[in-house]
Amino acid sequence: MTKYPLTQHGADALKAELTQLKGTDRPAVIKAIAEARAHGDLKENAEYHAAREQQGFIEGRIQEIEGKLSNSQVIDVTKLNPEGRIVFGTTVKLTNLENSDEVNYQIVGEDEADLENGKISVGSPISRALIGKEEGDVAVVKAPSGDIEYEIIEVLYI
Repeated sequence: MTKYPLTQHGADALKAELTQLKGTDRPAVIKAIAEARAHGDLKENAEYHAAREQQGFIEGRIQEIEGKLSNSQVIDVTKLNPEGRIVFGTTVKLTNLENSDEVNYQIVGEDEADLENGKISVGSPISRALIGKEEGDVAVVKAPSGDIEYEIIEVLYI
């Protein structure tokens, strides 16, 4: 069975969502279904059908999160000793050699990726170009618009 990497923060976020779904959302939708049933005829009861649809979404999401957590490998980068190399979970500061723009990225799991917040998927072209490199190295990213060269300014294990 394949294990999928997750940062500690990503695993904690999934666990919090699971707790919310099981502890608050699921009981609320069960109550809504019971109230809608009390209104009578279920065939034409829009409240009932909406609550059942919401219940299906919640149950599906619970199964999805439980599956992800059971098939994940939580990696705490603060406990690794990668000796200055870029690995899963590290935060890197890069300079685009073409236009001198600086960017910061953290390499995270597929489900945690959020480009607006500087979190890139471990499977992304940028991550693949960075993994294994060290401060001072130049990483060449194969992009659809052509190769982009980044100099690695700093590697952080936070």
